[in-house]
Amino acid sequence: MKEYTTESIRNIALVSHSGAGKTMFAEACLHFTGATTRIGKIDDGTTVSDFEDEEIRRKISLSTSVIPVEYKDHKINLLDTPGYTDFIGEVISALRVADGAVVLIDSVAGLEVGTEIAWHHCDTMKLPRFVVINKMERDNANFRKALSSIQEFSSTRVIPVQLPWGEKAEFQGVIDLITMKAYKGDGKTVVDIPADLKAEAEEARTVLVEAAAEGEDALLEKYLESGELTTEEVQRGLCSMVRSCGFIPAFTGSLGIETGMAPLLDAIVSYMPSPADIPAVIAQNKDKEEELKASDTGPLAAYVWKTTADPFVGKQTFFRLYSGTIASDSHVWNQNKGVEERFGTVSIARGKETIPVKLFHCGDIGVVPKLSETSTGNTLSDKAHPLTLPLPVYPKALYQVAVFPKTQADSTKISPTLTRLCEEDLTLSWHNDATTLQTILTGMGDQHIDVAIRRAAQKFQVNLIISEPKVPYKEACNKKAEATYRHKKQTGGSGQFGEVALRIEPCPDKDFDFTWDVFGGAVSQSYSSSIQKGILSVMKEGVLAGYPISGVRVSVFDGKEHPVDSKPIAFEIAGREAFKQAFKDANPVLQEPIMNVKITVPEGNMGDVLGDLNTRRARVQGMETEAGHSTVTAHVPLVEMLRYTTQLRSMTGGRGVFDMELDHYEVVPAHITAEIVTARQKELAAKKEE
Repeated sequence: MKEYTTESIRNIALVSHSGAGKTMFAEACLHFTGATTRIGKIDDGTTVSDFEDEEIRRKISLSTSVIPVEYKDHKINLLDTPGYTDFIGEVISALRVADGAVVLIDSVAGLEVGTEIAWHHCDTMKLPRFVVINKMERDNANFRKALSSIQEFSSTRVIPVQLPWGEKAEFQGVIDLITMKAYKGDGKTVVDIPADLKAEAEEARTVLVEAAAEGEDALLEKYLESGELTTEEVQRGLCSMVRSCGFIPAFTGSLGIETGMAPLLDAIVSYMPSPADIPAVIAQNKDKEEELKASDTGPLAAYVWKTTADPFVGKQTFFRLYSGTIASDSHVWNQNKGVEERFGTVSIARGKETIPVKLFHCGDIGVVPKLSETSTGNTLSDKAHPLTLPLPVYPKALYQVAVFPKTQADSTKISPTLTRLCEEDLTLSWHNDATTLQTILTGMGDQHIDVAIRRAAQKFQVNLIISEPKVPYKEACNKKAEATYRHKKQTGGSGQFGEVALRIEPCPDKDFDFTWDVFGGAVSQSYSSSIQKGILSVMKEGVLAGYPISGVRVSVFDGKEHPVDSKPIAFEIAGREAFKQAFKDANPVLQEPIMNVKITVPEGNMGDVLGDLNTRRARVQGMETEAGHSTVTAHVPLVEMLRYTTQLRSMTGGRGVFDMELDHYEVVPAHITAEIVTARQKELAAKKEE
């Protein structure tokens, strides 16, 4: 593959709901431009972009693939993103390095939830985009219905620049409203518009020309005076409006079978911005901001948007060059990690294939193997001119599972494996829960977690088992209580003796408060730390149901010691047992974490969501409605929210989102406490038997 300069590059993300035809569009582009000799099939697992074992098994895209397409002396880097909601992190990473997006709409289904979510992220990043009403050859295909579904949804005008030439089995090609010609099949054959479609095309062209005239003041003046613009002027105005997001052009076709392919690729080259056309990128240079224009002569700045682990090739690092150039065998500085990395061979990725090149020009997307420290989201620059590029905002993942190693051999590799998986995907995270002593993996949903667990097995040979995580309950006391315990043990030689009298009471503002209130020297204060140690060991293990104790104040007020037999261990045991007795008498209760939950759903789903919250012991704090969406804030016990990600999607057709954070702890109702205590005691008994 030859070198392409900044002006000849187009970085385009393909986004949509799953099944709208992104992967097959990329596949057809490669065949249409002569890069491959046949079009692969998803069912056969022969497409260039879906090459991972899991993608072939599930027949959906799970990660973003780079598909470079050479067309008319331009290189179009197509980023084929997943359409399934769980993998939205991959979509955001791709949009972060794209300069435009092509949004595919299924001509039968119209606008779907995955498309809505991707569209919102395009809006956030202010990306120019095309809409393509795809799969026009399908039974029940309906161009107007699919188009109106996106027009009603979008806050930016969506205006057709093409009309379909027939529909369903009669679909032959596209009618271009700019040139007023009909393009048969793949678009290489140009003919006059059929007479029966002429009137509709002229009416649609008038709307398009009016919109294009808004692109420049001079064009608008001419249009208002004469009522017409030349083809070149329409193209000029259209280019301006697309790049400024003034309106969004709508195309059509059956891209998987190459119908309408040439006009669409021509439009991408003509109207989508090159890296040189986008606004300057703001980078952080130590404590100050710096504007980076796309230029080969600028300071080096490459953003790492994706990393993958390959069992055969090793770690692969994908980067987008925002300034400067990169060649093989060069040294770069990772400002995020504060380390220098050596580039080996830099390559262009095409699916799983890599094509080595000598030099990468500014704006291009490339891949380099075996960088040891660099991870997703890092910036590579010159050590003398360190730069950091901003990260996109990823949604907060709330679907949690507890992860266990399958075998003893897996247990030693679980931490580094989870760390590497989370470095690849910024919507995955993991931590060890100090309360439940479980390893918790957090992702966007059950499919996301399932894919991560399978990748751990396939790529790192680490087998993991998952289960629902335990809730980090706490135990607390509800009233004052006292207890005295004497520990006395006599064997041959010196024995053990220690007596402790202590008082406990609730302490809502601290986890643990300890005071020494012994007067008259009944017990030496040197044993204070031993008594504390005994108390803290009980607090860690719990008394009621084996959960940690918190919010308690302990006062040691009396006791006895022996001049010969008293030892620290004796007072540790006495302190422990005295605390246990006092805690049992202090009306012990179980406390559960209460989450502050904010749920946003389409207005029509609000009744279902509120009804469901009532079954989850929720207390609604407030509601508001804006732009067709309702937001409810509620306090809900964590145990009721463990699988809410899946349940909310089911209730709202995938359109509902929620966020939650710990608000406070509350006493668990008595009937639920009894169930939890019984289950916990069975669990602890089973562990002892093991």
